[in-house]
Amino acid sequence: MSDTQTRPLGAQISHMLKSRGVEVIFGIPGVHNQEMYRGIEEAGLTHVLARHEQGAGFMADGYARATGKPGVAYVITGPGLCNTMTPMGQAYSDSVPLLVLSSCLDETALRKGQLHQMKDQRAAADTVCDWSEVAQTPQAAYGLIDRALTEFATRRARSKHLSIPIAVLEAGAVAARPLSVTAKRPTARAEDIVLLSAQLRAAKRPLFIFGGGAAHTENATALMARWQAASMTTYAGRGIVAGDAPLHFGSCLARPSSVDVIARADLVIAIGTELAEVDLWRSELGHSAAMVRVDIDPVVLADQQAAQTCILADAASVMDALDQAIPESLQTQWSAPQTTTWRTRWRAEVDAERPGMLAVIDAVQAALPKDTMIYSDMTQFAYAAKEVWDMDRPGHWHHPYGFGTLGYATPAAIGGAIGRPGLPTVAIIGDYGFHYTLQELGVAVELGLPLPIILWDNGKLGEIEDSMTRAQIAPNAVVAHNPDFCKLAEAFGALATAPDRLADLPDVLAEAFNADRPTLIYLTPQTAR
Repeated sequence: MSDTQTRPLGAQISHMLKSRGVEVIFGIPGVHNQEMYRGIEEAGLTHVLARHEQGAGFMADGYARATGKPGVAYVITGPGLCNTMTPMGQAYSDSVPLLVLSSCLDETALRKGQLHQMKDQRAAADTVCDWSEVAQTPQAAYGLIDRALTEFATRRARSKHLSIPIAVLEAGAVAARPLSVTAKRPTARAEDIVLLSAQLRAAKRPLFIFGGGAAHTENATALMARWQAASMTTYAGRGIVAGDAPLHFGSCLARPSSVDVIARADLVIAIGTELAEVDLWRSELGHSAAMVRVDIDPVVLADQQAAQTCILADAASVMDALDQAIPESLQTQWSAPQTTTWRTRWRAEVDAERPGMLAVIDAVQAALPKDTMIYSDMTQFAYAAKEVWDMDRPGHWHHPYGFGTLGYATPAAIGGAIGRPGLPTVAIIGDYGFHYTLQELGVAVELGLPLPIILWDNGKLGEIEDSMTRAQIAPNAVVAHNPDFCKLAEAFGALATAPDRLADLPDVLAEAFNADRPTLIYLTPQTAR
């Protein structure tokens, strides 16, 4: 069929997405969005059938984080979109390129009581994503999809939503015009690099703080060594600097005493990080020196941290330019023994706050193969691990940071495993969070994914119980009846095991990665004893 002939717009959209490099769609069909499914197979797209739209959104999120490509979800009007809004909010806060395409009713002002009717579907979605629009024509649909894909490639990636009326999806439309996105994110200006180079050469205790926005920076470890600069990362930035680098303080920004280290710096360079509440758990970083912010988001550059120098540029471009501008070694007043002392102290604090948990974390870390991509949930296991688990490469631990939703890890890991066939992927989730999206186990079984799901069961909402205790509230509503998780997983057709000893984890995980289906690995505080 030539580009001048027509198909229903729903079918044309699938062909358009395929021509733009999209390979996988996550979603659930319904009578309202069925036209979007007309062209999926014909276009050569793979569709992953979720068990709940929240699962579809999280799978698309996990796929996007694993591949760097946009994650795309097809959902229905009304409840389908509402179910997807939690993943949309998570993708917005964590800078994930998630595109949600939904059907919508043709007219809602006069007609009431229609199936899946909402008062204002566009506005509802707009509260949790970068933008939410309604395309009333094929040209608008094509243009808005291309706008989303272009913004993913050139700006801070955040979730977008597009609704298309049912009648518009059903009507004939010519194909979208060809498009190749060649634009790139902003790069550093020469004058910015000259200024930053001078500041760095003059500093005696320069401190770099890398966030997830710098994950594609490849030379940070070598440059920190050459310039004798100290470094820290946010949780999302782990792996940008090697964990064993002599002057690397790790990912303990949220430790209250990290302020004492930060206050010693005479130059702070924050690259690709919001320095948000979930990075610091305090309102201010704690620096007294001049601060340089490097980010592609102008909102970050003008936040409450009050940087003296703001550079609107891609993190990797700035580091590459600095590499050329400062080829020589620098001498500073940082020392490796100081770094070791602080890291030892912070690890001891984590161990004291969560007795016995570090032994389990260390055992899991030692048992995982290189290049494992990890998806974690809102669980105490992950909270502790993010502070003590050094990653050997960036962009390989994904967590629902800002929005902080439960139930993320299982479906996100499924999306990640789909995006990385043949490479190890693992989910880490707590007992309570597992309940939110456990039905997506069926997807992993259906697809034969060799996905270990490490379920940490402390029998309660442990973090909430601890918070209530600190607030002098008698803990209540923090304990719920749990099923036999292993039998539940087996009922879905998954494998399940509950190792008695941490020493068994290497064999258990090796078997899980070689299985023809997901494996639930059940761990409790008693496992470490």
